[in-house]
Amino acid sequence: MNEIFLFDALREATDEEMQRDPSVFILGEDVGHYGGSYKVTKDLHAKYGDLRVLDTPIAENSFMGMAIGSAMTGLRPIVEGMNMSFLLLAFNQISNNAGMLRYTSGGNFKIPLVIRGPGGVGRQLGAEHSQRLEAYFQAIPGLKIVACSTPYNAKGLLKSAIRDDNPVILFEHVLLYNSKQEIPVNEYFVALDKAELVKEGSDVTIVTYSRMRHHVMEAVNYLVKDGYDPEVLDLISLKPIDLQSIVISLRKTHRLIIVEECMKTGGIAAEIIAQINDNYFDLLDAPMVRLSSQDIPTPYNGNLEKATVIHPKQIIDSVRLLLK
Repeated sequence: MNEIFLFDALREATDEEMQRDPSVFILGEDVGHYGGSYKVTKDLHAKYGDLRVLDTPIAENSFMGMAIGSAMTGLRPIVEGMNMSFLLLAFNQISNNAGMLRYTSGGNFKIPLVIRGPGGVGRQLGAEHSQRLEAYFQAIPGLKIVACSTPYNAKGLLKSAIRDDNPVILFEHVLLYNSKQEIPVNEYFVALDKAELVKEGSDVTIVTYSRMRHHVMEAVNYLVKDGYDPEVLDLISLKPIDLQSIVISLRKTHRLIIVEECMKTGGIAAEIIAQINDNYFDLLDAPMVRLSSQDIPTPYNGNLEKATVIHPKQIIDSVRLLLK
């Protein structure tokens, strides 16, 4: 086992796949000489050169289109968004081209494209740099979407995404890059369509993903001392949602809390609630609980910023109220 930061786990995955397959290359703003805004591509330019670690202009729509075109012709591009909110400038290419071309070409083109980069609410990064875009992209047909939460699943997910023949968006949380964990020295992969059972339990199912996994586990560690026994699922896959894993858990607990950093309106939790209501309502012994960020631009002020997102105390209070 090797203890490693999350950003280094992503770097290892990229390096291993570039070394294995010469068709893999990375492009984005400052990914080359600078090594990426969070050092995920550090030293890769010196190893692989200008054509495989490509610094781009500040023109997201242009280099996303270039990446999609290269994927159509047999390459396997990795696009790093310096901040995932910038990718709104490339929304047309991602939705109308990356997501649809395999279908609209009658299967003549594969789009083995990975889009990855930092997002989420950081520490006083301001509204435009604190966006959570997973719900924006979830509605686009043809995309796969995953969110890493630990160094272990970050590396395994990125390696799986690079080898997939479909466009995959990997969301990385800006506050998790310096989290550390021991990961295997030997090669491994993490499935792009499966949730992870983080903790078994019997009282209530808590579904979460990305940074909120850590807030949930902080709350759960406190709740266990009070005699509660929550079950925790890390979604990992946001599209498709691994509904069966949620249902298996619900058959035991019959209660559901969803914790996300996404906005409440039209978020990932909203989609899960809709699917459970449509197909598995009879499994519930209590109304489902949705803990989401407030529907406002993220304030720059630190105290106001903190107030917009979910924290462990709110999770603890929700579990106690649900099991009252």
